[in-house]
Amino acid sequence: MSGATNHSNLQIFKILVAAAWIDGSIQAEEQEHLQKVASSQNLTDEPEVQSLLAVREPIPSAQCYQWLNDYLGSHPTESDYQNLLEAIAGLFYSDDEIATEEAKLLSELQSLAPTHESSQSTFDKLLKAIGRLYRQKFR
Repeated sequence: MSGATNHSNLQIFKILVAAAWIDGSIQAEEQEHLQKVASSQNLTDEPEVQSLLAVREPIPSAQCYQWLNDYLGSHPTESDYQNLLEAIAGLFYSDDEIATEEAKLLSELQSLAPTHESSQSTFDKLLKAIGRLYRQKFR
């Protein structure tokens, strides 16, 4: 894995940990999902990752949004945006519950999307999938 890729994966992982705390608590399924992500990205030996996985106090939502903005910058690439969107969606789906704060984060992510039509289409598909999940869960 290249240094740039590893750095990008670490940035996404930090955002995921903060996103898991965005509703004030981290669910067991989210914690398990984060462990799997760290393992699949070969990040488990990173001291910062170990520290993030051990956090028991909520990470402030402002920190999550700051890391999100730092990662995407003012002109995110389609690839960076897609990678982050897929990672956050996977985390949020891991516990089958989308909290209000998580929905707000997804909305903010949409506002940071590259202006390409395909990213809007991807986001729209994600929102439709969330809607289907809610309808199935609350019938």
